Amino acid sequence: MAYDLQFVRYDEALEGVKPILNLDFCDSKRVRAMTAKMDIEFSEREQHILKLLVDHYIAEGQPVGSRTLSRMPGIDISAASVRNVMGDLEAMGLLKSPHASAGRIPTSKAWRIFVDTMLEVRQLDDQRVHDFRSALNPKLSEQNLVQTASNYLSGFTRMAGMVTVPKHEGKSLQQVEFLPLSDRRILAILIMQDNEVQNRIIQVDRDYQKDELEAFSRQLNEEYLGKSLQEVRDMLLDEVQRSREDMSKSMQFMIDVAGEVFVESEPTEENNNMVVAGETNLMRHADLSNMETLRELFDAFHQKRDIYHLLEQCVSAEGVQIFIGRESGYDALGECSLVTSPYESDGKVLGVLGVVGPKRMAYDKVIPVVDVAAKLLSAALNSRS
Repeated sequence: MAYDLQFVRYDEALEGVKPILNLDFCDSKRVRAMTAKMDIEFSEREQHILKLLVDHYIAEGQPVGSRTLSRMPGIDISAASVRNVMGDLEAMGLLKSPHASAGRIPTSKAWRIFVDTMLEVRQLDDQRVHDFRSALNPKLSEQNLVQTASNYLSGFTRMAGMVTVPKHEGKSLQQVEFLPLSDRRILAILIMQDNEVQNRIIQVDRDYQKDELEAFSRQLNEEYLGKSLQEVRDMLLDEVQRSREDMSKSMQFMIDVAGEVFVESEPTEENNNMVVAGETNLMRHADLSNMETLRELFDAFHQKRDIYHLLEQCVSAEGVQIFIGRESGYDALGECSLVTSPYESDGKVLGVLGVVGPKRMAYDKVIPVVDVAAKLLSAALNSRS
């Protein structure tokens, strides 16, 4: 399940993009409302100790013991009493012991409560905003803007940054070319309005010669130049239905191939529907050091499909969303959190960007980074339109 965080707002009148953050987030009423949904009785003392434990765990990365907590500012009870509170939190399913030690770490349920009710989000400093705005030069191609945004997200957070490539169904087709590849594959090159290029690789059932594909490219360019992808797709499908009985087997098949090209393609390792940067950063996080966990993660990034679909679910959301652990619905992300935000141009959402990292991430820093990245990418794309 995703939780839409509405607390990051922007004043459009300010020069550039400057966050105005609502830091009144650790609110006992909000905690009570949140924990009521989870059927948890939660005292203010338990709330305070849980927040201290999570903050310390984020900073140090080690299980937190009762003695450590009892020495922290604002704790006026003994280590034994803290230990009893920690036992109650564990019974609620909010803490767990990773091994046979006295220390405890938060569960996914605790992370959810922390993010939704206790988090104090930091404002991104002006210099970082300025540097990123400069990097996202509107003169860059959309592909380069997306790559820059993904690299920035990865570089700043030291995690994996992801950006789905803008959808162009509203833009008109300027040219299409087909080139034969090995293993009965065809490369389709779509040149869209504003000279944006999309490459798609499709699998076919027989070999095609270069001159066959050139002839078909000419036919498409003559008939569908200036049409949107949606219009081309609809017209081709209509042509298939009207002419299937009369045309040759070869031409029927070529129209079917073209229909496949103009259908929104699934992300694979061979196409570029989503740009991912910094996957290897995840190897540096102790929480994800298990080899099986890393293998599943890298497989998910390599195939892209599941993560792309997860990001696509965020297209209709407003602002930042956070998936913690298995809230994503994908086992490969069971030990991770995903922070996302949609980006847009001319009021229309074009895609989603985000960061994948361990559940033990500095959410107070990551959330504004993702939000600012979405706002700045949107501003760059708007400047190009």
